[in-house]
Amino acid sequence: MARVRFASAVVILLFFGSLAYMAWANDEQYLPIALLLVCASIVPFFLRYESRSLQAREIVLVAVLSAIATVGRVPFAALPSVQPTSFVIIVSALVFGSETGFMVGAVAALVSNMFLGQGPWTPWQMFSWGMIGWTAGMLYQRGWLKNRYMLIAFGFVWGILFGWIMNIWLLAGMGQDLTWASALAVYASSFYFDLAHALSNVFFLAVLGPGWIKILERYRLKYGLLDSQGWS
Repeated sequence: MARVRFASAVVILLFFGSLAYMAWANDEQYLPIALLLVCASIVPFFLRYESRSLQAREIVLVAVLSAIATVGRVPFAALPSVQPTSFVIIVSALVFGSETGFMVGAVAALVSNMFLGQGPWTPWQMFSWGMIGWTAGMLYQRGWLKNRYMLIAFGFVWGILFGWIMNIWLLAGMGQDLTWASALAVYASSFYFDLAHALSNVFFLAVLGPGWIKILERYRLKYGLLDSQGWS
């Protein structure tokens, strides 16, 4: 845990230093700095997860959940923002904990983009989907998401937040040409896609959520895998 705290402190300092530097950086430097910050913010989560003593079958479980989240995204590519990926990440976090949720989200984004196309958006998607899993696990352990309606509301809110976070990398690429008007235009143009993501989360959580959670919970208890109580 010491190295996780150290990594978190380094990331915070990196954020402050980079924000100060971006105040006078030229146009070409904004996007690389933004990508660096997102990649750096992922490091503490990976370190914390890897500090656990895992069984081989637990690693296989995370790989399978990531594959399901990936496969769920690819067939829905023709319907922008409508996909069950966020749903799979959320239920994985509810049953197996925050770290598992984060890893499933980050890996699903990276692997699915091998089919859909890699780009500067990939680390932002890794971070955003990872944070969906991380926050789902944290809030569930505190009892906030054990109510079905709160869980559905969580899925809706994160559908919107996901799009807002993804807009940042586009705005960062504008550099010194960024204005309030251009920022509002970007967020307005993404409204439909953000809403579609939010509503698809609501649908999958309301219809499939209870069944998936019961199946995964039964599997976790039967094989004693990835106890979420100790790390979330």
